[in-house]
Amino acid sequence: MVKKEESSEEMKKAAGEEKESEGEKTKVKPGWIKMKPEEMEKIIVDLAKEGETPAKIGAILRDKYGVPNSKLFGKKITGVLREKKVKYKGEKDILDDKVGKLRSHILKHKHDYGASKSLTKKLWVLNKFDKLSIN
Repeated sequence: MVKKEESSEEMKKAAGEEKESEGEKTKVKPGWIKMKPEEMEKIIVDLAKEGETPAKIGAILRDKYGVPNSKLFGKKITGVLREKKVKYKGEKDILDDKVGKLRSHILKHKHDYGASKSLTKKLWVLNKFDKLSIN
């Protein structure tokens, strides 16, 4: 029984899962990640300048560079971009673009009821963004 518990703790450490230390949750960086925080920040800034969104940057870091989570280095992707003062497309900007494209589509295709329903849903989400940003 004791051996199973120890092995599960070792597996958590190897996988980089959270561990509690002195009442505070911290992320443990897996030993197989060889990238330095400066390298990761440079990659994030380069990808953002190419026009990638923070979500897409996270997927690229995971797939190409083997970084499971950028927070292992102490900063979120959006935090790095704000710190370096790099412009990036947020979720609200992407949603605005989609709404604009849907509106122009509906003007051409008045009987596309699926598109108008989709537009309504996206407008609900946009209104939710606006309400949250005001408060």
